[in-house]
Amino acid sequence: MTTEVAGGRSAVFVYGPPRYSFFFHSSFLITPKMTVSKSKVLLATGILGLLLTIFGILCFTFGHELIKDQVIKNVKIDPNSGMSYTMWRDIPVPFFMSIYFLEVLNPDEVLKGEKPMVHERGPYVYREYRQKSNITFHENSTVSYREYRRYYFWRNMSIGGEDDIVCLPNMLVLGSSILMENKSYLMKLAMSATFKAFDEKPFIKKTVGEILWGYEDPLVDFLNKFFPNMIPFKGKFGFFAHFNNSDSGEFTVFTGDEDIEKVHMVDTWNGMKTVNYWRSDGCNMINGTAGQMWPPFLTPSRTLQFYSPDACRSMELVYEQSGVSNSIPVYRYIAPKTLFANGTDYPPNEGFCPCRQSGILNVSTCRFDTPMFLSHPHFYNGDRSLADAVDGLDPNEEDHSLFIDLHPMTGIPVNCSIKLQLNLFMKKVEGISETGSIAPVVMPLFWFSESGYIDGPILKTFYTNLVLLPALMDYMQYILLVVGGLLVLIAIILAVIYRDECNLFWCSNKKAPASKVASNGHSEIQATTAYQTVLQEARF
Repeated sequence: MTTEVAGGRSAVFVYGPPRYSFFFHSSFLITPKMTVSKSKVLLATGILGLLLTIFGILCFTFGHELIKDQVIKNVKIDPNSGMSYTMWRDIPVPFFMSIYFLEVLNPDEVLKGEKPMVHERGPYVYREYRQKSNITFHENSTVSYREYRRYYFWRNMSIGGEDDIVCLPNMLVLGSSILMENKSYLMKLAMSATFKAFDEKPFIKKTVGEILWGYEDPLVDFLNKFFPNMIPFKGKFGFFAHFNNSDSGEFTVFTGDEDIEKVHMVDTWNGMKTVNYWRSDGCNMINGTAGQMWPPFLTPSRTLQFYSPDACRSMELVYEQSGVSNSIPVYRYIAPKTLFANGTDYPPNEGFCPCRQSGILNVSTCRFDTPMFLSHPHFYNGDRSLADAVDGLDPNEEDHSLFIDLHPMTGIPVNCSIKLQLNLFMKKVEGISETGSIAPVVMPLFWFSESGYIDGPILKTFYTNLVLLPALMDYMQYILLVVGGLLVLIAIILAVIYRDECNLFWCSNKKAPASKVASNGHSEIQATTAYQTVLQEARF
C-alpha cells in the first residue's frame, strides 16, 4: 500500500504474515530471492575453483607418477602390454638395407702397385623383415629368443638390378694370401698353383646377387673335399650367403618386470655373458641391449649401448641433440669419433687391437682370421690416410654418419640409420703371384645402411598412446591450477564487491541519480501475534 506523507514524499506500507518483508524506495528494489541467487553463484564458483585447484595440485603431485606407471606398463616385455610387445616381437615398421659397392676401376694398375681407384655403385635396396621366434620367458624376469631375418630385393628403390656386374677384390685369393703370409715358401707356391688350377683371379667380376648371396666356386668345393676344416664355410661363397633366413644367435634379455631400468638389456648371448674375441675383459663384455629398444626415461647424459653380433662387440652411441621426428619428440644419438679409434688414440680400445690407423676395427678374430675391417662409410671419422690411399672416396657427415632418433620417454626408436663399411686388407705376398705388386692398403669393398622408421597406423597408435595422452595429462595439471585459481579469485572479488554494496536491510544504488539516493534509512519492525502484521516504514 502506498500513501503520501508530509513534504510530498511517498512511503510504502506492506502488510503480511509475521515473516520477513523488505521494501525500499521504488527506484531500487532487492528481494530475498535475488540475494540468495547471487550467494549461490558465489558459493558455486568458489567451490568449483577450490575443487579444480585441489585436483590440479594432486595432478601436479602425482601426475608424473601416473604417466610413469603408464609408460612402464607399455614398455615391459609382456605379452599383455599390447603395442610395445607387438613392436618388439615382429618389428612392423618398414626396415631397409641399402648396399653401396666401391667398384674397382683399375684392377690391372693395382696389381702393379698403383693407387686403387673406386666408383660407388648403389644403392641396391632390400626390404628387411625381422621376426622373433622361440620366445621363452624365464622366472628371473628374462626372456630368450632368436630373431630371424629375411631380405627381398626392392627394385623400385634401387639404381639397378641384382644382375648388374661389379668388379671387386677376390677375397678368396687376396684374403687367403694374407693368411698364408707366414707359412713356408713351398706352401705359398702350392697355394698359388691351386689358384691357377681353378682359374682364380685377384679381382672378380660378378653380379650383385652373386656377390651378396653367394655363388658356386670350384675352389671352395675342392678345399672342403680334400682339406676338410681348412676354410670355415661350405657351399656358396658370398658376403651375406648365410644371412637370409637366418638368425644372429640366441639373446636372453631382461623383461623389466623387476627393474624397468634393465628392460631390453642383454643378460646372455648364446649362453655367454662375455665373448672371447678380444684382448681385454672390458672389450669382451656384452653391454647394453640387442640394438632395437632401450630402457625408458632417457636423459642426455646417458649413452646408448648395444651388442652387435655382426661387429662381434658392444658399441656405444652418444647424445647429440633433441628434435622432433614425425611429430614425436626425440633424442638423436650418434657414434663418437672414438668408436673405431685405435689403442694409441683411445687407450680403452687397446683390447680391440692389433690395430692399424684410427677409424677401422679389426674383426679378423671373429671372422676366421680373414683380414677384414669394419669402419664408417668412406672411412668417415677415420685417419685421413685411409681415405687418401684410395681415389674416389669422399667421407662426409651427411652421407656417412650413423644415427638413432629415440623417443626418450619410452626408449623406442622412431627413426634410425646404421651405416657400416666392410674392408679388406690386401698386399703383395711373396710366393703367391696372384697378389702381383699390390701396395699395402685397406681396400673398401662395400658399405650398407640399415634404416627404419615408424610410419602408418603404428605411428598413429604410438603417438596417441605414448605421446599425446601423456602430454595432455602433463598440461592438464597446469590448466586445472590456472582455471581453479582464477575461479577462486573471481569468487573472492565478487564477494567483496557485494559486501560493500549490500547489507541485510540496505543497499546503495551507485547508478541512481543523486536526487534519488537515500540519505539515510530507517526501519521499524513491530512483531504481533501469528494473526497480526509486520509494519515496516522507510522514510526518505
